[in-house]
Order: sequence, then structure tokens, then C-alpha cells
Amino acid sequence: MDTPADRNAEAQGGVGRDADAVAMEFPRSTVIYTSVICFLAWVVAVYDFTLFGTLLPRMADEFGWSPATSTAIATYVAAGTFVFALTIGPLLDYIGRKKALIVAVLAAGLSSALTSLTPGAIYLTIVRAFSGLGWSEEVVNTTYLNEIYGARRRRGFMYAFVQGGWPIGALLGAATSALLLGAIGWRGVFLFATIPAVVIAILGLRLRESPVYEVVKRVRRLDRDGRHEEAAEFGRRHGLDVHHTEESTFRQIFEPDIRKHTILLSLAWLLNFFGIQAFSVLGTTVLVEGKGVSFGSALTILIVSNVAAYIGYLSHGFVGDHLSRRLTIAGGWMIGGTVFTIMLFGPDAEAFVLTMYALGLFFLNGPYAALLFYMGESFPARTRGTGVAFAHAMGPIGTIVGSALITGILSAGLSMTVAAFVGGSLGMFLSGLCMLGCREVHNDPHQAEALPEDEEEAVRAT
Repeated sequence: MDTPADRNAEAQGGVGRDADAVAMEFPRSTVIYTSVICFLAWVVAVYDFTLFGTLLPRMADEFGWSPATSTAIATYVAAGTFVFALTIGPLLDYIGRKKALIVAVLAAGLSSALTSLTPGAIYLTIVRAFSGLGWSEEVVNTTYLNEIYGARRRRGFMYAFVQGGWPIGALLGAATSALLLGAIGWRGVFLFATIPAVVIAILGLRLRESPVYEVVKRVRRLDRDGRHEEAAEFGRRHGLDVHHTEESTFRQIFEPDIRKHTILLSLAWLLNFFGIQAFSVLGTTVLVEGKGVSFGSALTILIVSNVAAYIGYLSHGFVGDHLSRRLTIAGGWMIGGTVFTIMLFGPDAEAFVLTMYALGLFFLNGPYAALLFYMGESFPARTRGTGVAFAHAMGPIGTIVGSALITGILSAGLSMTVAAFVGGSLGMFLSGLCMLGCREVHNDPHQAEALPEDEEEAVRAT
């Protein structure tokens, strides 16, 4: 009887029953289990990541921080987050996708547990750095699931359900705050996330490693043994670009074949996180200080708006499968930046604010369903984890710059409305423009392994 590995090998060039062949396609049950674990891990990571911003006003009340001090603390936290976020790429490329997922979800739980013990600002800025590893769990998802889904149709729509863990996690954080804050305080709300993180990490032990990573690991082993031709042939047999596997993966993402894409994609992440910081992480602060909404009403708006954001994930994932993912992302972010601008300078009526905020989150968060899967397609397997992680790590840099802009504008005596526009809406719109210059992969599961013609010419020229 033919095994999946035999059928896969034959389909990739008639290799036949090769004992070294790796089955590149997993059965449906494995795909479903992996998707569920990735979704739950992402929910816990987002719960921890967004809860910090949601409860920042309550923490500020306890410690006596002004709005400018609160945003400054958020800036320092983002700096620590960036350092830890950079580590997930090498983890993915050198210890594997499965182990990296377990590390990320445990880091999210640790971040929440340590935050619940906060005695002051300095401690808080240090321990929140662990949230960088937890937040980078979506880097694990985009790398891991891109390889697990293989050549299945509607891969982007499938991934949208997993990436939808962002609004679900944010919704869970807002709902937990609304329901339990009075009973257990903000410290208890943070502690709430620790147990689920441990449970999910244990369930993650049953995951299967990515077949693509198994191939890359085998190629690296052959290269270390000096069997370079055999390594190249093994990679080609499995449809992967594995040249330069012995080089640093950070160096590879800035080689001529992919340099422009890496820079523009990273810049898009950086600028878009102006919007994430202003309207997701500091959403309650912007609504309370900028639009005159009460804290209780702000939590209600966050809950309703994150439902709209989840619908945005599914919508953008679906559109990205049928049209260009790159254009889907760019269009969504430019529309979202415009919507938030209208909300900021429009009426303060709660109905208007709720409608525009929900629509803004639809176009701010929704495109990430297409973006995260697009990123996995756009980098070669040999450097996929590092490429995705590097661009993704620009998010915390965006929060640093965005928070610094908001803090500076508030310190200068200007309104939160102006601060959120400069440090939020404008960055969102510009991030969409950056996406227009990124690499088009035509929704082809194997496109990431082939260089575009113009980039091949650049390689020859060097």
C-alpha cells in the first residue's frame, strides 16, 4: 500500500519509495488538532498582551500615574518586548516549530503571573518584556501552519480562524475585566491567564513537527557533514529552496533576492503598530481621554468592537484567498486609518464612537489574517522563521515610536485626539502604502521558494 510519503515523493519527481523522503502532507485530523492548539495558544498570548493596555488606567489609579506617565511606561514595556520578540525567529529555525510554540505560550503565562505581582513601574517594565515571546506566538503560527496546511485550498481562510484568536483574546481580556475586576482586582485578572497557558503547553507536546522543518533540519545535517550536493538534492526533491542553509538566517533575509521585501514588510509592521498601540493596547485610554467615554462604557465598546474585528479576520482571510493577499492587506489598513481619523475628529456621541471604533478595528485587525499567512508564503523555508520574526519584531518598535509620539504630544499640552491621530491613524494609512511595495506571491504555496524575475536579475548582478 502506498504511504503518504510515497505518494508525495512520486508527485515531486518520481522519487518513489525513498526511505529518507519526508511526508509533506498531514492527514486532516492532524491539521485540525494543530490548528486548534495554535488558536488556543494565540488566544492566551493576546489575552496577556492586550490586557496590559486594557487595565493600564486601573494600574495608573493605584500607583498615581498621569496619562503621560502611563504612555511612557507603555513605551519602555514595548522596548523590552522587542528584545524578546527577536528571539522567536532563531528558535523556530533551529529548535523547531513545535518547541517554539510551547516556549511562546509558557512565556505568555509567565508574563501574566509576574505582572500580577507588580509593586511599581520599574518592576513592571522589566517583567512585561516576557510578553514579547508570548506575543510572537503568532510568528510560530504563521510559520508552522503555512507548512502544515501545505497545498490545501483556502489556506488563508483556514488560517483566518486561527488568527481570529486576537479579537477573541482581546474580547476575553475585556470581558474578564468587566466581570471580575471588582471581585479579584486587576492583579487577579492577570493571574487568570496562567493556568490555561500551562494546560495548552502540555497539549502542545502531542503536536507533530512541521515536515518542512524536518527537511531543513536534514539538509543542515548533510551540509555540516560536507555532503552539499546530497543536501541540495534532498531539498529540491521536497520542493524547497535550501541554498545557503549554513549561513546565518538573519544575514539571508537581507540578501539581494529578498532585501527589498524584508525592509518594506518590516516598515509596514512598524507603522501599523502605531494603530495597534493607539486603538488596541491603549484603546481604553484613547476612548476615555480623547472621546470622553466612561471606563465602563469603554470596556463595552471594546467587547462589541472585537466581535467586529473577528468578522474582519474571516472577511480578509476569505478575500485574500480569492484576490491578492498583498492588496487585501494594503487596502484594509488605508481604509482603517481613514475610519479612525473620522472617529477621532467626529462627534463624541457613544453610538457614533462605537460604530466607527468597531469599523476601525475591522480594518485594523482583519488584514492580519491575510498578512500572517502571506508572510509565511513570502519567505523561503530555510529562513522563514527568522524572516517572519524579524518583520514581526518591528511591531514593538512601532509601539515605541507611536507611544513616544503620543507621550510627546500630550506633554506638549495638545489633546489626546491629536495625539491618537499622529501616533495612530496616520501610521496605519502609511503602513498600507508600504505593503504595496512588498513581494507578490500570487497565493501559490510553492511561490516563496522561487525568486521573482526582477530579483533573480539582481542576484546575477551581484
